[in-house]
Amino acid sequence: MSLAATTVPLDQIRYTDQGLVPAIVQDYLDGTVLMMAWMNRESLQKTLDTGDTWFWSRSRQELWHKGATSGHLQKVQSIRYDCDSDALLITVEQQGDIACHTGERSCFHQIDGKIVPPPADTLSQVYGVIRDRQAHPQEGSYTNKLLAGGDNKILKKIGEESAEVVMACKDDNADEIAGEVADLLYHTLVAMAHHNVDVKAVYRKLQSRRR
Repeated sequence: MSLAATTVPLDQIRYTDQGLVPAIVQDYLDGTVLMMAWMNRESLQKTLDTGDTWFWSRSRQELWHKGATSGHLQKVQSIRYDCDSDALLITVEQQGDIACHTGERSCFHQIDGKIVPPPADTLSQVYGVIRDRQAHPQEGSYTNKLLAGGDNKILKKIGEESAEVVMACKDDNADEIAGEVADLLYHTLVAMAHHNVDVKAVYRKLQSRRR
């Protein structure tokens, strides 16, 4: 894949006195911030030419191809620059779903010294909670009751929630529509977890259809 046709005005990017610009790397599907690294003009050009992320190592004073050793390459989907042209936002498809050299998905995984999954979009976060309940059942958990009931219980609720979405739309009540759609999405995510379908698989389908 080549991004050579992507419009990134290399001469207009405002580099630091050291010739660098900060680049924030974000998952193109769920918006998770994966890492921050530095680029110079040459690494940005190589990123555009190859479709993989290339950065500049300030400690080694050399270019580095992200994932070349680990296999966790980053396939670039888009490159944006901010209103001052002094920072980049790069959306990528992260190979292996690991961006950090520690083995974590994101370099931003610590809060008060504890490892905490990085924030993503709301649906992905809700799906993550459902998966956690699936792996670590909690007494009294509604999600665990649904999962224990299997398809019969889960699909019955999806049918009920679908009907309620229809009725809310018939009533033309925006707040009720939002609430019923939220319920439908939640129960659909439970069904997906029950069948081991990741929410990002749905995002990939939507992305492919959008293109």
